Amino acid sequence: MVFNHPIGVRIPVGPPIIIMYKIAIIEGIHQDGIKLLKNNSNYKYEIIEDTSEKNLINKLPDFDACTLKISKLSSKVLTHCKKLKAISRHGVGYDNVDLKYLKENNISLLITATANAVSVAEHVLAMILSITKSVNKYDNEVRLGNFKSNSDQIITCELYNKEIMIAGFGRIGKALIKRCKSFEMKVNIYDPYVDEKTIKSFGGNKINSFEEGLKTSDFLSLHIPLTTETKNLINYSRLKIMKKNAVIINTARGGIINEVELDKALNEGLIFGAGLDVFEKEPIEKTNPLLKNTRVILSPHSATFTNECTSRMGIETIKNIIDFFDKKIDKSMIIKL
Repeated sequence: MVFNHPIGVRIPVGPPIIIMYKIAIIEGIHQDGIKLLKNNSNYKYEIIEDTSEKNLINKLPDFDACTLKISKLSSKVLTHCKKLKAISRHGVGYDNVDLKYLKENNISLLITATANAVSVAEHVLAMILSITKSVNKYDNEVRLGNFKSNSDQIITCELYNKEIMIAGFGRIGKALIKRCKSFEMKVNIYDPYVDEKTIKSFGGNKINSFEEGLKTSDFLSLHIPLTTETKNLINYSRLKIMKKNAVIINTARGGIINEVELDKALNEGLIFGAGLDVFEKEPIEKTNPLLKNTRVILSPHSATFTNECTSRMGIETIKNIIDFFDKKIDKSMIIKL
């Protein structure tokens, strides 16, 4: 139908054109996120459980956007995805995506920047407390019937007045410092990109030398991306300069710590313990020596696996896609490529 305007312009009249976007949910997400798509008539979605390269090449070309957890999207896969406009990460890391290809082909990369900070910070403290209080060892002794007979051989310590270095002061680092201060810990922050005023406002002390921080820290918690500069950042030579009572926690990315050299340092008593939620190869390989090392606590990249966090991440992952196509997405959710 057309409407004849008085000055002679013919104006089409009719229902508005509705654009339908197809979204691939790779590996699935929390139902609270799926509901956002179910309740929005502008979107269709499909959950893709088979994340093999062959299946992704076959499936993804039909979609306008996709979510992504830990599966890899290489240029070999992406080159088939001519319709793809955005990838929404279910998390904040993005070493499993070919960034060069995204930049060259104008594909936006979105992250759940606000959803996981509390859960990860709590996981760090849980690992620190488990190690310093020797929870696993005491539990094992009780189960073996050695109620107190070996308690004098188990070393424990307090967090009070201890020094922790938080490497990386983004949202997770900021959530962690609040919890460390509640234990009356001394908190040093290593982050070249955050000014001293901001760090002091959270009750932390800015340090400019990573090596000097390692020498004085009782605890080190890593919250930095995996890059060519941070690959094997924690190696045997750096572990040697740490205190013998030191504990390292990594909930950031595998590969930042050299796992073979960490195992060697733990066996030699160079540091007291470690807690790892991430590994260079995931799932962790059965030949990884850390699996047999009792001085390290391991979890399966699960720091964000609380009920509350998975709900928030599912919602934010999908909301980022909807906001992206509605052209109202928060710029902090977009990675600058």
